[in-house]
Amino acid sequence: MDSKYDPKAIEDKWYARWLQSGLFASKPDARIAYTVVIPPPNVTGVLHMGHMLNNTIQDVLVRRARMMGKNACWVPGTDHASIATEAKVVAKLASEGINKSELTREQFLEHAWEWTHKHGGIILEQLKKLGASCDWNRTCFTMDENLSKSVFKVFVDLYNKNKIYRGVRMVNWDPKAKTALSDEEVIYKEVQSKLYYIKYNVADEKDYIVIATTRPETILGDTAVCVNPNDPRYTHIHGRKVVIPLIGRVVPVILDEYVDIEFGTGALKITPAHDVNDYLLGEKHNLDTIDIFNDDGTLNELAQLYIGQERFEVRKQIEIDLREAGMLVKTEDYVNKVGFSERTNAPIEPKLSMQWFLSMKDLSKPALHAVMDDVIGLYPPKFKNTYRHWMENIKDWCISRQLWWGHRIPAWYLPQGGFVVAENEEDALLLAREKSNNPNLKISDLRQDEDCLDTWFSSWLWPISVFDGINNPNNPDIQYYYPTNELVTAPEILFFWVARMIIAGYEYMGDKPFRNVYLTGIVRDKKGQKMSKQLGNSPDPLELIDRYSADGVRFGMLLASPAGNDLLFDEQLCEQGRNFNNKIWNAFRLVTGWQVDEQKAQPLASAQATEWFDALLNRDIDDIDEQMSKYRLSDALMTIYRLFWDEFSAWYLEMVKPEYGQPIDGVTYRATLDFFEKLLKLLHPFMPFITEELWHNIKERSDNESIMIATLPEAGKQKPELIDAFEQLKETVAAIRNIRKEKNIANKEALPLIVNGTVAYPELLSNMCNIKLASYPSSPKEMGETLEGAVQFIVRATEYFVPLSGKVDTKEEIKKLEAELKHQEGFLASVLKKLDNERFVSSAPAQVVDLERKKQADAESRIQAISLQLMNLKR
Repeated sequence: MDSKYDPKAIEDKWYARWLQSGLFASKPDARIAYTVVIPPPNVTGVLHMGHMLNNTIQDVLVRRARMMGKNACWVPGTDHASIATEAKVVAKLASEGINKSELTREQFLEHAWEWTHKHGGIILEQLKKLGASCDWNRTCFTMDENLSKSVFKVFVDLYNKNKIYRGVRMVNWDPKAKTALSDEEVIYKEVQSKLYYIKYNVADEKDYIVIATTRPETILGDTAVCVNPNDPRYTHIHGRKVVIPLIGRVVPVILDEYVDIEFGTGALKITPAHDVNDYLLGEKHNLDTIDIFNDDGTLNELAQLYIGQERFEVRKQIEIDLREAGMLVKTEDYVNKVGFSERTNAPIEPKLSMQWFLSMKDLSKPALHAVMDDVIGLYPPKFKNTYRHWMENIKDWCISRQLWWGHRIPAWYLPQGGFVVAENEEDALLLAREKSNNPNLKISDLRQDEDCLDTWFSSWLWPISVFDGINNPNNPDIQYYYPTNELVTAPEILFFWVARMIIAGYEYMGDKPFRNVYLTGIVRDKKGQKMSKQLGNSPDPLELIDRYSADGVRFGMLLASPAGNDLLFDEQLCEQGRNFNNKIWNAFRLVTGWQVDEQKAQPLASAQATEWFDALLNRDIDDIDEQMSKYRLSDALMTIYRLFWDEFSAWYLEMVKPEYGQPIDGVTYRATLDFFEKLLKLLHPFMPFITEELWHNIKERSDNESIMIATLPEAGKQKPELIDAFEQLKETVAAIRNIRKEKNIANKEALPLIVNGTVAYPELLSNMCNIKLASYPSSPKEMGETLEGAVQFIVRATEYFVPLSGKVDTKEEIKKLEAELKHQEGFLASVLKKLDNERFVSSAPAQVVDLERKKQADAESRIQAISLQLMNLKR
C-alpha cells in the first residue's frame, strides 16, 4: 500500500468500476424494494451546497439499504424548470442581438432545446464526483416523451372530472418573466416603503378627503373610494363622488365595513385590477375594473399618464407631480410586506388575467390525513403543523404560465368559439369535429392554447411518472417500486412539491407516493447567513472535493447536519473528514504491517481486549441502527467516528499491538482484521471510496465483489458490565499517564502502583502503563514507609498510590501543589459567594446557576485531591 492516501486516484477508479459492474442498476426481483427518487434539479443548474447535502443524505440511505439486502433503486433526473430555463435562453438570445418577440414559438423552442442539450445534465455528472450511486440507466427528464404523456393524460383527466377550469381571476403576475405565478411561488419580504397621503377632492364641492397608499402609481386605475359606514368622520360624503387626482376621473364613495377605521386615514382608494382585496370589493359593489399595466410592468393607455414608463419610475414621478399639484399632503416612512417572485425576485403585481386553475379542496383531503395520521412520516415532525396549516387553507392552483418552454396546455380553440381538451392533436380534432358538428374540420383550423403548464404540474407526478405509472399503471416497475421509501428534500418546498406529490399519489395510485419525508436544513455559513453565490459565501462544491476528497466533504457536511435543522458549514469539518481518511488509512497500514505468528499463543491481555472491543462494537451497532431509524445521520456518523478514532485506534490497537520487532499471534490478528472490516462496512454508506479500497485490501476479492453489496454487521450479545469495567481501566490508564506527564517521568521507566481495591484488567494496565502492581500496606508502619511521597488518585471505589520518592523534588512539588491549592480555594470562595447570593440564585437562568454549582463541585474535588497529594508528600 502507498504510504499516503491519494483520494483522487482511488475515487475515480472505484466510481468507474462501480458503473462498469452495474452495481447501481436495479430491476424488479424477489428482494424487498427500496426506492428513492431524486428531487429533480433544474436541467441547466450546477451543483451547489444544498444539492451536496441533499444528495449525500440520499446516497447514505440508498447504500445502507443495499447492504441490508434490499433491492435499492435511486432514480435520478432533471426538471425542465420553465421560468428559469426560459429566462436563461432569453438572456442568451439577447446577448446575440435576438429578441424573443422576433421569433416564432418553434424557433424559440429550437434555441431552448439546444440550450438544454448543451447544459442539461451537467449537474448529474457533478453528482458522480460526490459518489452518488444512482441508477443512471433510469435517468429521467420532465419533458421526456413518456413523462410528457403523463402530464397531458392527467390534465385531461382532471378537466373531465371538473377539477380544472379556465377563468379570469386575480393572479400573482411576474412582470420580469411575464407570467402568472401560484401563491406558493411568491415570497413575502419586509421592505422600507413610504405612505403617501393624497388629497381626493369631493366632486362639486370645496371639500376633500385624504387617502394613504403605498402605491401612488395605481391611483390612475382607481374606480372608487371606500369608507366604513360607522366612521363619523366621513358621514358627510356618503353617497357623494370624488375626483381622482391628476386625471380627473369622477368615482363613487362606497361604504363597507371591510375598512379599518383605525388604519391610516380610514379611507381607502379602490383599484380592482391591481389588488386582491380591492378586486373582491369591486365585485361586491359592481365597480369598473381598469387595468393600467402592461405585462412587463409598464403603464398602458388606460393609465392616461406616464404611458410606457416603468411602474417604479412612475412612482417617483407621480410623487413630484402630486406635490406640484398641491395634492400630496405628506409622506411617511413605512415598513410593509411585499411579494416577490420566487424565481426572478421581481416584485409581484396583482393582475386580473385569464388563466387555468386546478380546484384543490377535495383533492387535498387524503393528503392531509396521510401526514396527520402518520401514514407518511415527516422528519422532523415539527413540520406537521406547517403542513396542516397549508393544507387546511389550500387555494385553487393557478397552473398556467405565459411561457413557451414547457408542457403546452392541451386545449384547442374552435373557429366558432369554445375549446376542447385532449391528450394530443389527433384526439383534439375528433372532439372538435364532434363539438362543432363539422366533419371537415382540419387541425389547422384549431388554435392550441399558447400557455404552458406550471413546472410543478409535471414534477408532482414524479414518483409515478418515472416508472411510467400514469400511462401504464400495471407495468412491473410501478408495481414493484411504488410507493417509494424515503423522500429527501428541503422544507421550503414542502407544499410546492411534497404535498402535491402526495395529492397526486392518492388520486392516481390510490396510495402514498413515499413512506417518509426527510427534511434537510439550510446550509449556512459560520455567521448563520444562507449560502448563496450572490452573497459570495458559498464555496464551489467541486473545488471542495478536489481539496478534501469526496469522502472528506461528505463527512464534513453530514457531521453538522441534524434532520430539519440548519447546517452551519465550516470547511474545517471537511478537513476533519480528510484527516479521518488519513487516520483510517494509516491504521490499516499499521495493522497489515504486523508480522503474524500462527504458532504464538494469544496473550491474556489481547484476549481481554478483543472481547471488550467486540462488546463495544455490538453496543454501537445497536445505537447506529436506532439512530438511522430516526434519521439522525449525523449522530450515527459521530458514533462510527468515535468508535474508530477513539476506541479502535487509540485504545484497542494499543492494547493488542505487538512489542517492537515481535510478531502478533494469529487469533488476535484475525480478530483485528474482522473488526476493521466491520468498521469499514458501518462507515461505507457515509464514506464509500476509502472503505471500498481498504475492503479489497483486507483479502483478495474478485472484480464482482464490492463492499457496497456486502452485508452490514449485526449486533451480537450485549455485555454492559464488560464495557463498564473497561471504562474503569481507561480512567486508570489516563490517570497514570497524567501523573507521568505532570512529573515528567518517561514511559520507559517502570512505576510501582499500590492499589487499595479491585483492579480492572491488571495485565492490560501493566502493559499499557509500564507499572508494577504492589499490594496495599497491611500495617500503619508499613503504610507510612511505603506511601511516603506517593501521589494518590481514585477511580470508582478503588484507591491508587504511585510512590514517587526519589523520582521528584519533594520540596518543589509541595510548593507547586500548595500554590495550586491556594488558587483553587480562592476560586471556590468566589463561586460560593455567588451561590450564597439569594438574588443571583433566584434571578439567574437555571443553566447559569447549574454551571456555578458544577464549578463548586469540581473545585471541591480538586481541593480534596491536592490535599491528599500534599498529605502523602509531607509524610
